[in-house]
Amino acid sequence: MEDKYEKSKNLSSKNFKRIIGVKRKIFEEMARVLGVAYAIKHENGGRSPKLSIENQLMLTLEYWRQYVTFAELGFNYGVAESTAHDIVEWVEDVLVKSGKYNLPGKKAFIDDRSLKIVLLDVTESPIERPKKTRTGFTLVSEEEKVHNKDVNIREQRDA
Repeated sequence: MEDKYEKSKNLSSKNFKRIIGVKRKIFEEMARVLGVAYAIKHENGGRSPKLSIENQLMLTLEYWRQYVTFAELGFNYGVAESTAHDIVEWVEDVLVKSGKYNLPGKKAFIDDRSLKIVLLDVTESPIERPKKTRTGFTLVSEEEKVHNKDVNIREQRDA
């Protein structure tokens, strides 16, 4: 598995910002904050992480920027889906608790009278939902549902 952080070192500053989503300097500051938090968390020892701090940060930034599924992130970074989720939660918690990377709350926007327009970017996309079967849960896509309806209709007409 290729190391995405090592690969990103070859990018120009402009391309790093375009692809990763933050400037290299901010990325390095975030990685330092995470490194300190990791050292404190594991000062009594513990298992070494499968991903470096930088790759954990890249995984989180990719999730924020592209909003891919944890399954896809896990596949791309060579970790389990649950590990990808745990990494994103840990990185978010550490960065928020550091106090350097907080967004203003709702009240800040309500009190700001200079805002005249609010834009919302909303896209609908079908999601996979588990469907109960006699043996357990299975995932059924929308195409399969349509196909199953067609088959059931044909079976009823043939009968």
